[in-house]
Amino acid sequence: MHKMLSYDYFEAIRNANQWIGATAKAAASIPAMSVFPNPSIDWIAAWGQVTERSFERMAAKPDWGIESITCYDGRDHLVEINKKITGAFGDLIHFNVLGREPAPRKILLVAPMSGHYSTLLRSTVNSLIIDSEIYVTDWHNARDIPVSQGSFDIEDYAKYLIDYIRFLGPDINVIAICQPAPLALVATAFLAQEKKDEQPKSLILMGGPIDPSAAPTEITEFGNNVNLEYFEQTVIQRVGFKYAGVGRQVYPGLLQLMSFMSMNAEKHAKSFTDQIAKVAQGTASEHDKHNSFYDEYLAVMDMTAEFYLSTVDRIFKKREIAQNKFTIMGKHVDIDTISNVAVMTIEGGKDDISAPGQCSAAIELCRNVPLKKKYSHVEADAGHYGIFAGKNWRTNIRPKVIKFIDSHQ
Repeated sequence: MHKMLSYDYFEAIRNANQWIGATAKAAASIPAMSVFPNPSIDWIAAWGQVTERSFERMAAKPDWGIESITCYDGRDHLVEINKKITGAFGDLIHFNVLGREPAPRKILLVAPMSGHYSTLLRSTVNSLIIDSEIYVTDWHNARDIPVSQGSFDIEDYAKYLIDYIRFLGPDINVIAICQPAPLALVATAFLAQEKKDEQPKSLILMGGPIDPSAAPTEITEFGNNVNLEYFEQTVIQRVGFKYAGVGRQVYPGLLQLMSFMSMNAEKHAKSFTDQIAKVAQGTASEHDKHNSFYDEYLAVMDMTAEFYLSTVDRIFKKREIAQNKFTIMGKHVDIDTISNVAVMTIEGGKDDISAPGQCSAAIELCRNVPLKKKYSHVEADAGHYGIFAGKNWRTNIRPKVIKFIDSHQ
């Protein structure tokens, strides 16, 4: 029960801060306040506006916001998001471009389950959808999943990917971004082992911990030096009565957000201070870069406790995938069975979460894949997010990914 109270305590803090921000904004924006020419009143209203917006975003799932695109035929085409497979813990969705001939390549974007919604890949989808059929793994917030739906760990995640790839067929190209990279590798190996004609055409792994020990970071060192009991006691809570998943053990999104922001606390503090100043001076707008970034960054989701703990234990501590010892339902999944899939790795030279070397370890692991079907790229100036969003992705990485996919179609 105490873990449930802890969950409700953090939610109460979030709710209270949203209310305080709204109250400050409303009180300082009363027309009568303009009688007093005091700049501090404008700052209070600005602080309230930014605070209310920030804490409100923490409890809401962002929209994809992809309503139409302009294709190479020069026409605007509406985009529908269709669910192809519906599951308790996630859906397979397709961005269907209406009125367009089927695109020449099919891509499955495997979104991370690491605190943020799959909409984190919005800009990635936007950059690929022009000339590709895009499918995305849309994971659900664990707080909204009733306990009656059972558990969900990294084996379950891998099994979801296996089902998705089977459904999409052997002409699918899989791009796994960040956390799911090792599990996408396992899913591919499982299909190679069970039925070779169901494997994907290509597998692109981006900034994921295939072998965390290949290039240790503060995150990997912390994970290795702390036992699982510590994580169970400090970060695992039970969902409170407000949500459908009441009683489910989770690693709450709010706690994850605190961890994310503490890694670059000074940078985030300056960003919010600058935004408050812009609002107070009347130079801010709804579509500021600050709002675009933090509307997504602050929108966090809970992950199941068993998924988080099994990730720490099996991926980081035991290095089961790095040592080719991963099992699903007790059966060894042999990475050596991958031989016909083109494998590419992408890493950021400035990635402080999954440092260069961790993801490219997959190239060595896939020893039965011919050299002509393997390629590794390090984008020197890219950080963790820069490998799938922003300038580095659009100008350097995306063209290489498309070229790799097309050369192995």
